[in-house]
Amino acid sequence: MQKTSARLLSLLSLLQARRDWPGALLSQRLDVSPRTLRRDIDRLRELGYPVLAVKGPDGGYRLDAGTQLPPLLFDDEQAVALAVALRTATGTGAGIEDGAARALTTLRQVMPARLRHRIDALHVTPVEGPASRPRPQADTGVLMALSAAVHAREVLRFDHAVPGPADTGDGAVPPPRRVEPHHLVTRGGRWYLVAWDLDREDWRVFRADRITPRTPTGPRFTPRELPGDDVAAFVTGRFRGSDHSPDWPCRGQVVLGLPASAVFPYAAEGTVEELGPDRCRLTLGSWSWPALAAALCVFDADIEVVGPPALKEAFARLADRCARAAAGPTSP
Repeated sequence: MQKTSARLLSLLSLLQARRDWPGALLSQRLDVSPRTLRRDIDRLRELGYPVLAVKGPDGGYRLDAGTQLPPLLFDDEQAVALAVALRTATGTGAGIEDGAARALTTLRQVMPARLRHRIDALHVTPVEGPASRPRPQADTGVLMALSAAVHAREVLRFDHAVPGPADTGDGAVPPPRRVEPHHLVTRGGRWYLVAWDLDREDWRVFRADRITPRTPTGPRFTPRELPGDDVAAFVTGRFRGSDHSPDWPCRGQVVLGLPASAVFPYAAEGTVEELGPDRCRLTLGSWSWPALAAALCVFDADIEVVGPPALKEAFARLADRCARAAAGPTSP
């Protein structure tokens, strides 16, 4: 039989692994009698762990949430995963960098040496984007308020800051937005609220760093069905200019006078098919036909448009604009 201290750690680890444990199964896993199990449960309670007795035919135990945070127990994989998540918290856009750094220091202090060496070997250098486009940080309190409204299914009112003038043109402040919040999502280091706008009667995606919630919330609402019933696909589609599909609304195909190996690294989400040593077929998407034509022009090679006709027309318009730009301003 394990020593009492080791047995308590094993018991705590089991209680954290699932919600409810039948008493007989716990006794079997720990290889102890029901009487010893009850004594160990009492010891955990004395240490501050809120272990509840579960009534039922078999009886059992459950580790409940308490008013204070007692010491936690992590296995090796959990501890490493938590440390990695804390170390990379600078990319979340949630404004928790300082708290994550302190938590990582606390966690590292109680780690055994074998785990500290693994964590210390992980060096992450955050690289910020261009200075002209700083990444905004969402306020943690705002994120918690939005998440609470989503969970409670309560109508949310908030002020939404947008670039440009802050009034409606007559000196009046725009009224608060009224929405049914459905999902809080993160994409590319930014946080967004997916919601049904009650005044505009349409789905909207709001940047969380531009939201200032108003109180109180309410009333409660019955959630509507999100188009496609897939929040990831819906948000991706909105950013690509489509309301019904995560795919690009404009997709075309061309043949480039370059080897596939030279095109593939720069094809982003496109599909590259080799046609010969110096030719390949590229299928690519974009939010508009002119944008797609311009994206294809980055390849320094001859371009043959396979289709559709809208892409060929976009190339013609782009060529005309480029010719006028090359000619310079006309004299008055």
